[in-house]
Amino acid sequence: MNINELGFIRIGASSPKVKVAECDYNVSEIKNVIEKALQNEVQILCFPELSITSYSCGDLFFQKELLYKATSSLVELSEFVKLKKNIIVIVGLPYIIKNHLFNVAAVLSEEGIIGMIPKTYLANSNEFQEKRWFASKPELWENSIYINEQHVPVSHGNMIFHTQYGNFGIEICEDLWVPIPPSSEPEMQDADIIFNLSASNELIGKNRYRKSLILQQSARTNCIYAYTSAGVGESSTDVVFSGACFIAENGSLLAESKRFSLENELIIADVDISSVRHDKLVNTNYHPIYSSNTKEIDCEISAITSNQMFRNFNPYPFIPSIEFRDEELSDVFNIQTHGLAKRLKHIGIDKAVIGISGGLDSTLALLVTVRAFEILGISLENIHGITMPGLGTTKRTYSNAKSLMDALGITNKDISIVKSVNQHFLDIGHDINNHDITFENSQARERTQILMDYANMINGLVVGTGNMSELALGWATYNGDHMSMYAVNSGVPKTLVSTLARWIADTSLKEESKNIILDILDTPFSPELLPADSEGKIAQKTEQVVGPYELHDFFMHRMLRYGENPIRILFIAKYTFEHKYSHDEILKWLKVFYKRFFTQQFKRSAMPDGPKVGSINLSPRGTWRMPSDAEWKTWLERLNKIG
Repeated sequence: MNINELGFIRIGASSPKVKVAECDYNVSEIKNVIEKALQNEVQILCFPELSITSYSCGDLFFQKELLYKATSSLVELSEFVKLKKNIIVIVGLPYIIKNHLFNVAAVLSEEGIIGMIPKTYLANSNEFQEKRWFASKPELWENSIYINEQHVPVSHGNMIFHTQYGNFGIEICEDLWVPIPPSSEPEMQDADIIFNLSASNELIGKNRYRKSLILQQSARTNCIYAYTSAGVGESSTDVVFSGACFIAENGSLLAESKRFSLENELIIADVDISSVRHDKLVNTNYHPIYSSNTKEIDCEISAITSNQMFRNFNPYPFIPSIEFRDEELSDVFNIQTHGLAKRLKHIGIDKAVIGISGGLDSTLALLVTVRAFEILGISLENIHGITMPGLGTTKRTYSNAKSLMDALGITNKDISIVKSVNQHFLDIGHDINNHDITFENSQARERTQILMDYANMINGLVVGTGNMSELALGWATYNGDHMSMYAVNSGVPKTLVSTLARWIADTSLKEESKNIILDILDTPFSPELLPADSEGKIAQKTEQVVGPYELHDFFMHRMLRYGENPIRILFIAKYTFEHKYSHDEILKWLKVFYKRFFTQQFKRSAMPDGPKVGSINLSPRGTWRMPSDAEWKTWLERLNKIG
């Protein structure tokens, strides 16, 4: 299966070398870029505004010799693309229609010139004087023009080009900068990609603002936005151009060119049509606009044959990038703490009870609780941390639990569950040497009973510790650690729990507390419900049973955020983790993920309240609603066919 069948299209944006009013040279360089793009199997390639003549010709646009040469150069380029067959090319030129000169984008394919789109909004302030030379798109009333022995569609409305793998529309430069860009309408119809042919000069700070416009337009319209601008070969009489090119996907930047380059610049990206269509599907405010002025044009692109990809996928989608890490981790921590603070204030309780295991989840929940009490001005002694050593507790986790509570200054209590669990086994007739699910879950439920009853005794609120990854996998004991009075970690996946705890330790805690948390971070994930090994170390390691959390968080993000099917998730995970996990390992854990996700929904259906912190959440009152008895056969069948 090639990447087109998986929902991707390979596009390119280029700023080629140009000479002002020298069409032969410009077309030659455009051809050079096309050749390079073809070597990389680019399927749709866009060049800047007026790229055949150059943008900065001024009053030379009124010279018939230049206009004739531009048209003959377009025909030459069209014949070149016809011979190459495997690519769609979008170029800019000046073109006369009924005694009006238009700044147009021409779309070329193996079928010839398949469409022309005039610029709508003409830049006509400060250094720009486009109304001196050009008419705007609303002044065009022709439906087609005749070039190179073929009728070419034109329109004063929109054009949407339909390929077998995705659809695209076009706008030109200034169109992006107006309050309602023309691309908004085709994007609300059926376009997945917008190409912008531009000639935007450089000023201090302009590139940052230009990039923000591109990212915002792609995010607002749930689309891919490819932007290419004229380069330094343009006239420098009054302004300088840099050749800025960008490819954005739903608010994320996939590729960016080197600016102020003296060479041909070409950026390439495999854009995800499937993902942007998913976002349009789930956005109920995304109402398609149908217009009689829209022309729809069918065209073919050749399938990509190689497995190479021109994009990266974030292996840790829940962890903020370095650039925004402090801000976004602070947001997560504030959402958790203020959610808990609001709940405590609403019900009029000034005490909290939390089970402290010496593991990472309870550590984060405790840090959240401490901060919430500080916000409310309540003594930290009103936080009652209870460590409950059981039949699998190790010295390391027990020591860390006690030390952390002491270091943070909360009230701590030590209640062993060994005696009560052994009595429970006698009561129900369970062999203590049988380390089955009853052996494990009895301990988890005993701990929850202690927390709930203790909270009743002191009029406190039980703070839950379980994270979102555990909810996805059902790695929690029903009516055991699955239950609490407010679940502060329920919107935080495991990979983010680790990152957040480390960030809090580094930025907010004294050295003693920080060192304890660093040791907790270095401890294997475990519920510690099975006896320790002969050396007193953790024997029951979660990731050996259910699989690596980094994979499961990746699977969960692709499935819930983008509605991915199993084959796409497997392909993207293999591409992303190819140097860490084998195909067989990823396939094995993906099957585990689906089976556990579907069979454990009943736990999520009965989960307690907790704050949503990111785009994904599993609360039945929030982002995810799913019947507890949904079948997973359809999803697994796809994977079983692979092996």
